[in-house]
Amino acid sequence: MTDMASLPVQLSEAPATPAAARARFFNSGNAFNVKLPPVPAAEFSAVAAAALAPEAMTGVHLCNQSAAIGCAFPATTPLILARYAVIRAGDVLNLDTQSTGLIGYVLRGAGEAPGFGWGAGDVLLLPGGAVTLRAHENAVLWLVGNEPLLAFEGLRPGATAMAPVHFPADEIERQLALIGACTSNDSTAGLALIFSSDGLEAWRNLTASMTLSLNTLPPRENQRAHRHNAAAITLVLQGENCHSRIAGETRPWSLYNTLVTPPGEPHSHHNGGDVQARFLIVQDGGLHYHARTMGFAFLE
Repeated sequence: MTDMASLPVQLSEAPATPAAARARFFNSGNAFNVKLPPVPAAEFSAVAAAALAPEAMTGVHLCNQSAAIGCAFPATTPLILARYAVIRAGDVLNLDTQSTGLIGYVLRGAGEAPGFGWGAGDVLLLPGGAVTLRAHENAVLWLVGNEPLLAFEGLRPGATAMAPVHFPADEIERQLALIGACTSNDSTAGLALIFSSDGLEAWRNLTASMTLSLNTLPPRENQRAHRHNAAAITLVLQGENCHSRIAGETRPWSLYNTLVTPPGEPHSHHNGGDVQARFLIVQDGGLHYHARTMGFAFLE
């Protein structure tokens, strides 16, 4: 007798229409053994160095590990794509991303987007689809979008594009000082600033599927080990002698590098230097909050 698990995919015996011919059948023995490559705990220092090099020309440098995770489209994690955008002074970069929106951080330089100007240290939310960025001086931006999610579903950005949102660097500093003067309790995951907008205030997200936080870590202190089901993409902004521990392995930090924390892996962050560490974290957390599957837990 044949075991269900050994059956190959089954087709209709005598399909009467093309729609019926497209039908495929699995069973409870072979439908749930899909094996996909795990998300590596990656880093993209070479990509960052290429984008930040003085001779870098206007263009986009992807943090792409699609081959490692078995995606047929560019991806940093299965649902998120990070990149560095270089814009030379006086140049225009025309982006046309198949994303809902792009979360951005200005690493250097200054310029303008439709409706506002931006400068070093600013956080941005740009609409997906076509958007134009102009640089007044040599600029590098870190941009993260959900193109892999839309590509997986075979979708394109809708006609109702997200409105741009601008978080100037001086206002970010004011907000950090405000929360730094507050007390916290054992359930608080460090001192972090969470970015949202008027349209998603109730969800506390920056896009429907993506969250953005600016995390800090005092000198000579560690963040407790924890886990969550959202994948995390981290941009290192500040710190000396800092590293992360991900699934038992040490991952050293370097300035403006992009790091990946795989979903579900235990991890912690460590500041061995004498200055406050700062790091931006984008997660596909909006999806997990909506599905009630975030699964955040401290491990110590």
